[in-house]
Amino acid sequence: MKRHYLFALVDGGGNVPPELSAARQLLAGGHTVTVLAEDSVMEDVRATGAEVIRWLHAPNRKDRRPENDPARDWECKYPWQLVDRIAKTLIIGPAVGYARDVSDAIDRCRPDVVVCSMFCVGGMVAAEAAGIPFVALFANVYPLPADGLPPFGTGLRPARGPLGRARDRVLNRATEYLWDASGLSQLNALRRQYGLAPVSHTLDQMRSARRQLVQTSADFDFPWRLPASVHYVGPVLDDPVWAQTSWMPPAGDAPLVLVALSSTFQDQVGCLQRVLDALGTLEVRGVMTAGPAVDAAELDPPANVAILERAPHRHILRHAALLVTHGGHGTAMKGLAAGVPMVLLPHGRDQGDTATRVTMRGAGIALKRTAPSSTIAAAVRRVLQNASYRTAAQRLGEIIRRDAQSDALVRQLESVAAGGAAVPRRLGGLSR
Repeated sequence: MKRHYLFALVDGGGNVPPELSAARQLLAGGHTVTVLAEDSVMEDVRATGAEVIRWLHAPNRKDRRPENDPARDWECKYPWQLVDRIAKTLIIGPAVGYARDVSDAIDRCRPDVVVCSMFCVGGMVAAEAAGIPFVALFANVYPLPADGLPPFGTGLRPARGPLGRARDRVLNRATEYLWDASGLSQLNALRRQYGLAPVSHTLDQMRSARRQLVQTSADFDFPWRLPASVHYVGPVLDDPVWAQTSWMPPAGDAPLVLVALSSTFQDQVGCLQRVLDALGTLEVRGVMTAGPAVDAAELDPPANVAILERAPHRHILRHAALLVTHGGHGTAMKGLAAGVPMVLLPHGRDQGDTATRVTMRGAGIALKRTAPSSTIAAAVRRVLQNASYRTAAQRLGEIIRRDAQSDALVRQLESVAAGGAAVPRRLGGLSR
């Protein structure tokens, strides 16, 4: 049976391509899809063929220039600052506007399911109040405090032994406390406004989703005890529409190195320049994509590196021997799917978590974002000269490609729309 899905999409950067891929897959299956979105991603949304509604009462980011970023998370030095900033500017602070716009859209199109970015807590409240099942999409590894997982954003390895498990319990409780201190009273005030009972914790609003769908490979994330509502549905390897352009490899036989440090501003110009300086000392062919958030004129490239405003990463990676990246989940997935090892320089957010998962599987080397060019050059040389990194990336890439081809996401969404039980946790024939 064909259904109507309402997507409440918030531009948090790397979450947009995976979420729009879900919309595209539903449209390909004959379903109707309506997307609430900001102007900053409108080109990509319209390219899906979905009906589009602009945010009216919620924040409407015009573009991805740093001055239009409400969170400005690169300014935060401590975890408690980051949680407070994200809660107040992106998740809880604007929740009233998101709830109003989603409520209006529900009245207009009467969807069977509301599919929410993890940031759109207000949309979840509106859906719950309307009695419509909602789904939370997580476009990275699982981000909520959970038994068996190290805290999100810390870049920690899985706990080993009683002390390690105690570490995770303490840190996860601290994370829950920070979110509650920054947003619980405001969230419950909104819930009361919509006739809903209060929740015990801020993050319980996401946990109450009919499904929490994690858009990565279960075998890429760390093993843990999954609640019944959590399902891994595989990564998305699509490049955004704005990156689509023609590209040809530079001339020569030297190893090709792709440098990609986020499509959103993270104060990465200094790091990009140190990467350029490092590649200038090596016998490689470099390609750097600046993206929409960085002015390429601020960079001084060596003769062996070309700087492009945009280019399709999936195409470049077919020719690449190495990926130098900040560790954004989407970029890492594309690199692994192509069997390309990495040098990672995490800047924040979930990037340390991605880097840890890559390096633990032997598919790359992680450095501090402040690493000098000589250290970066040594890491690039080491990965290029040691075949074990590429072998590990290829091994993990087989899993990534398999899960990216899975129909698990659509099956879960269709099951929610039909009011049925969750479909089994299976990706590519492996049970989770």
